[in-house]
Amino acid sequence: MSTYMAKKGNIERKWYVIDAAGKPLGKTAAAAAVLLRGKHKPEFTPNADCGDYVIVINAEKAVLTGKKLEQKLYRRHSGWIGGLKEVKYRLLMQDRPELAVQLAVKGMLPKNTLSNKFLTRLRVYRGETHDHAAQKPETWAN
Repeated sequence: MSTYMAKKGNIERKWYVIDAAGKPLGKTAAAAAVLLRGKHKPEFTPNADCGDYVIVINAEKAVLTGKKLEQKLYRRHSGWIGGLKEVKYRLLMQDRPELAVQLAVKGMLPKNTLSNKFLTRLRVYRGETHDHAAQKPETWAN
């Protein structure tokens, strides 16, 4: 028996919708990362991009447990001296919940060149509506 290796032409990509309303942000991001990598498929290959498209809706209704809303910080640095910017997740979830979900998913993907390809297939929306009805996405129960 030979080992199966996924090739670029043999990969079938599906579209999945994950509803983040009332669910912890980390659980939603973990489910999205699994789908983006393709780990739910039997033909998963670690060094190949064999994942699916993921649509996350209701990003503003995702829940952060414990004291994370007040204690967790989103940090970025401009590269200049004194260029560290910090934003509490309470403000980030109010202003840009799409970014919070995208950062959570990015943190759960491998740190290599494939992760940029995975993130191009992630779509995050604040409300319940999305623009991808033509792709006939399936709901993913996480």
